[in-house]
Amino acid sequence: MKHVGKMKNNGAKIAVVYRTLPGDSGSALVVGTGTLPEAWHDSLMNLVQDVSGQQANELADLLAVRKFPDGSTMLEGLHNRGFLKKVPTSGVIMTPTKNDTVLLSELNQIIAEQKGVTVDQLAITDGVNPNPPTRAKNDPTRTTSSSINEDEQVLPKVQIEVPAEDLSPAQMRSRADKLFKEAQILRKKADEVDPPKSKKKSLVIEA
Repeated sequence: MKHVGKMKNNGAKIAVVYRTLPGDSGSALVVGTGTLPEAWHDSLMNLVQDVSGQQANELADLLAVRKFPDGSTMLEGLHNRGFLKKVPTSGVIMTPTKNDTVLLSELNQIIAEQKGVTVDQLAITDGVNPNPPTRAKNDPTRTTSSSINEDEQVLPKVQIEVPAEDLSPAQMRSRADKLFKEAQILRKKADEVDPPKSKKKSLVIEA
């Protein structure tokens, strides 16, 4: 089964979110499935086992648009709760079947050769910030213990739209202008599909 494996050092079960990272093809982004809340674990594994999950090139492509039962986007939720970890691809054992195993580093090499590119070119850059802000030690969402790897790192931060209340006045105006332009475009398209009915003005004749 695609996207699943275990850590070479301790056998911890994982799901591979990104097989490689931009500028660091020797590292992958994974989530330890055994550390997740039950509802999140079940939702994640159901997605992995689903046809869409097995057809996805990178699991992150689906996690970015699917939601957990609590309504949170999977990729964003996993990141905010500190469940996404950066680990060496040479330390990840993929388990495509019950009887077959392969190191993720070797699998990436095979995939690269099939595509006629280098392993470095397999790295995903869309939607990932290679220079994430450091998570503060007193951050309540920070994971303080883990069963994945002692040297694991928090994922490169996913690009998430900043809430309006956190924007500066200039940023608010910029976003408002953008939304206004988008609204105008949508209104124009809607009018082309379903032209608005013209309102006839009634004349009032005074005696």
